[in-house]
Amino acid sequence: MTKKECQFIQTVRGFYQKQGRHALPWRKTKNAYRILVSEVMLQQTQVDRVLPKYKAFLKQFPTVQKLAEASLGEVLIMWQGLGYNRRAKMLHQCAQEVVKSHNGRFPRGFEALKALPGIGPYTAGAVCAFAYNQAVPLIETNVRTVYIHHFFHDDYEVPDAEVMALVERTLDYTSPREWYWALMDYGSYLKKTIGNKNTQSKHYTKQSKFQGSDRQIRGALVRLLTQEGKLSRIKILKLLSEFEDIRIDAQLEKLLAEEMIIKEGRSYVLP
Repeated sequence: MTKKECQFIQTVRGFYQKQGRHALPWRKTKNAYRILVSEVMLQQTQVDRVLPKYKAFLKQFPTVQKLAEASLGEVLIMWQGLGYNRRAKMLHQCAQEVVKSHNGRFPRGFEALKALPGIGPYTAGAVCAFAYNQAVPLIETNVRTVYIHHFFHDDYEVPDAEVMALVERTLDYTSPREWYWALMDYGSYLKKTIGNKNTQSKHYTKQSKFQGSDRQIRGALVRLLTQEGKLSRIKILKLLSEFEDIRIDAQLEKLLAEEMIIKEGRSYVLP
């Protein structure tokens, strides 16, 4: 390990000791289900927004079995306020698969976790690290921020392969769980103080504008159905009059195709 890499580790650890977010509830458990819930919620969502939803969600669905038994509609109702409703559906499907194929126990291996519905490489690695303390190299937005800031400060189009090589060299193989906590907290701090270094990544994609987007319409449709229970097309068009009818109809069809909503007669409801 180079002198710079050793100094880097000291910097990250020093920050975590003084300013780490040690009280986060998902850091007080080694339960794979609870950690998975937190990881899915935290995708593209700020910690402050996730905290109350995480607690409420787990109160409603305290185990993977309870989540698997629930209807998708019940899950979507508890998910409101977090956005990206597809995440709720994938989490629900994942719970059903764990109960069906793994007797309600999450597998401990990276590849087996990655094979579950809705779990990609990062989420599988996060469950391995945080639930099982396994030293699996992983990259997410805060981790990437830290490495680009320290090792690629003036570079652009930085590929994740180069970042991952550094992640592997500096990884704490004794306590990867705590090391990743430290990296993520430090990365969150850097974003707030120096800006988003992810823009220097080769893999950076600017998030599309939400206001007026199809994503906003989709979210509004699901939210309406969680509030009203059942709505006709005419009622929906009236309640979402700020959007064009043709755009609302298009998103209704997509949500039906994805089985995020269903049709009963001439009305739309949650599954």
